Amino acid sequence: MFRALRHPNYRLWAAGALVSNVGTWMQRVAQDWLVLTALTDHDGAAVGITTGLQFLPILILGPYAGVLGDRLDKRKLLIATQSAMGLLALLQGVLVLTGVAQLWHIYAIALALGVASALDAPPRQAFVSELVERPDLPNAVALNSASFNLARLAGPGVAGLLIGVIGTGWVFMLNAATFAAVLSSLTRLRVDLLHRTAPLPRGKHQIREGIAYVRTQPRIMLIMVMAAIVGTFTLNFQVTNALMAADVFHTGADAYGLLGSVQAIGTLSGALLAARRKKPRMSLLVASAVGLGIASSVAAAMPSYLAYAVLLVAVGVTALTFLNSANTIVQLSVDPQYRGRVLALYMAVIQGGTPIGGPLIGWLANTAGTRWAVLAGGVAALVAGAIGVVLLARWGEGSFRAQVAGAWAARRAATSPAPAHDGGPGTPAGPSPILGPTGRPTRCAPAPATGSHPTAAALPNGSHLKDAARRR
Repeated sequence: MFRALRHPNYRLWAAGALVSNVGTWMQRVAQDWLVLTALTDHDGAAVGITTGLQFLPILILGPYAGVLGDRLDKRKLLIATQSAMGLLALLQGVLVLTGVAQLWHIYAIALALGVASALDAPPRQAFVSELVERPDLPNAVALNSASFNLARLAGPGVAGLLIGVIGTGWVFMLNAATFAAVLSSLTRLRVDLLHRTAPLPRGKHQIREGIAYVRTQPRIMLIMVMAAIVGTFTLNFQVTNALMAADVFHTGADAYGLLGSVQAIGTLSGALLAARRKKPRMSLLVASAVGLGIASSVAAAMPSYLAYAVLLVAVGVTALTFLNSANTIVQLSVDPQYRGRVLALYMAVIQGGTPIGGPLIGWLANTAGTRWAVLAGGVAALVAGAIGVVLLARWGEGSFRAQVAGAWAARRAATSPAPAHDGGPGTPAGPSPILGPTGRPTRCAPAPATGSHPTAAALPNGSHLKDAARRR
């Protein structure tokens, strides 16, 4: 389950990222609570705008960041972006502690953090492929997700307690300090052990080439569409959990932070299951979208804080499974020369919908009620799953029942001992079979032999300012 940790560079990276991610989740909780309770009178739309501003830049800058990731030294690029985010966290803490923070200040810092994150996310996702060998990439992606969600498990709960003890300003200052961990790990990496590819030479229309490449891959296109729907309307837990805690259950910052920690139990469990999975199927991606829709819809109707918190475990498991499957499929199925640009497009669709979805969900909560906003996210995930079911059935993967059976079989296979020849150290490198036959040729992998089944694998995201996951 922990194969990627045998690589010394990956161990360094994972340790620094874990500390940094704890700070990131602390800041997220503190920022949302500051906007919701101190700078506004429980305005859900303001929380949604704050969240949306952090992800707006990736819609514009994401594809360019992908080109930069393919062209420049990813390690040096990450040092620059992580330093910028640390300084912005420091500025936010200073503004709050000095008592001069206003809503527009938080909006401006959120936008600046979004710019830094947009330039950081695609090369950070791609950088994981330089830390481990190709056979260990799915495991590295899954462990990155586990690390991120372990931080999510601890960060919100700690933030909720600290807000009540020392205030939001000092929480921001602590987050700024945690950036030292990831910067230290980046500077201490052994450059001679990095698995680098030749940098992309300068040229015209490189973003357009990446988009054209994706358009030739029908299954990657399906992932992009499903990720756009779920990312825009469903993955707004920062907004919905804050509103459920404050307006529906009338609790405080500690209870809000605890919701994030409880949900992280589910996402961490999903990440650990993903670490044992070598070749998750497309059917698993679709089934997880349907499961996420069902879990979110049921959570919207929960009558008590405790019942809602319990449902968040199921929401976390299904959300992580969806994100992990999507991310790993994309990472393993593209040609190395397009990896940065394709991942940039993926990050743009999974995170770029938040500037639309976050404020929209906040507005819906203000006008129709918070429960309706949570339900809308669940329905959106069901729609994404339905699209996947229909298209996979057209591509020969059977009915929904057959697809769920395939996903269950893949899960059982992941928990069984692998054959000695499957993915072992001596297995010859070759094209990835992640994307099976689609009725049209693909550039990233030849059609599997007769009788084989299209498979896939992935992660998340979700994404954020300092977390990691990726490989060639």
